[in-house]
Amino acid sequence: MSGDSTAFSDEQSPRRLLGATTVYEGRVWDVVSEEFTLTDDGESITRDFIQHPGAVAVLVLNDEGQVLLLRQYRHPVRMALWEIPAGLLDEEGEDFVDAAARELAEEADLTAQQWHVLVDLFLSPGSSSEALRVYLARGVGDVPEADRHTRTHEEAEIELQWVDLDEAVAAVLGGRIHSPSAAAAILAARVARENGFIDLRPATTLWPEHPSQHPTWPRGAVLEG
Repeated sequence: MSGDSTAFSDEQSPRRLLGATTVYEGRVWDVVSEEFTLTDDGESITRDFIQHPGAVAVLVLNDEGQVLLLRQYRHPVRMALWEIPAGLLDEEGEDFVDAAARELAEEADLTAQQWHVLVDLFLSPGSSSEALRVYLARGVGDVPEADRHTRTHEEAEIELQWVDLDEAVAAVLGGRIHSPSAAAAILAARVARENGFIDLRPATTLWPEHPSQHPTWPRGAVLEG
């Protein structure tokens, strides 16, 4: 196969929605059941999935070529995982990059002067609407002691460690890092470093794939026709 490598892309593909119900209402996300057809005269299909507000994550790279990893317990998998700073988009009206900066300050007590979009992901598109944008942050500084966030619950156990980017890549390929956001960000950063990060998108790049930015229909609504 040959051709222009920029000529293919994931795309919006709304289908006719016949019905939608909320099966479970949670504190952070809901489970919905939707009935739809792939074609106008196609058979009815029902799928249950997690309706998620989306999230942002940050790969921090310092002047020594090290990335910041944090170790945090994740109860569903009963493991303490090496991850990157991340958080939900649960503040109404908050800009995506501002949310990423907030999470970086809250989870790692750090600020950054340079921000770029590193990679956009759907973390589990067969079972969740969760969209994740990962930023590359450089020009690192410390949050003043008096302004630091008090971490609670699992976040109170967070351990921080600076790791050489190549060492982090080896950990991903060796099966020692399992967080999808961390793995994708580390590998993307390693590739982006080869040409000095010049191909990365600006931090203000639109994110139409996030459900809040380009919804094909309101959740719970039924399309007519």
